[in-house]
Amino acid sequence: MKRIHALVVAVLLLASPAFAQQDPSKAPSAAQDGFVPVTNPNGAQETIPAQNLVAIAYGLIWVLLFGYMWSVRSRLNRVEREMETVSRRVGAGKK
Repeated sequence: MKRIHALVVAVLLLASPAFAQQDPSKAPSAAQDGFVPVTNPNGAQETIPAQNLVAIAYGLIWVLLFGYMWSVRSRLNRVEREMETVSRRVGAGKK
């Protein structure tokens, strides 16, 4: 049951950026918010490929997060096995 809950949470976290994107047709116009975007930048070499950088950053964060979760899960499983071993030894000593 815990694995199903963890899977549902993971799927929701992975899907949330897709639902957070706004439709460009519904975005406020430049006159409403006072910002006018530049359509043709003067120096093309001065632009930063923001989409690539953001995608790499998000990907790195997700990989690190899942790596950490895997590490915690494996350590918890090891502790549970050790607790079972100790419980069996204590139970065997009482007989």
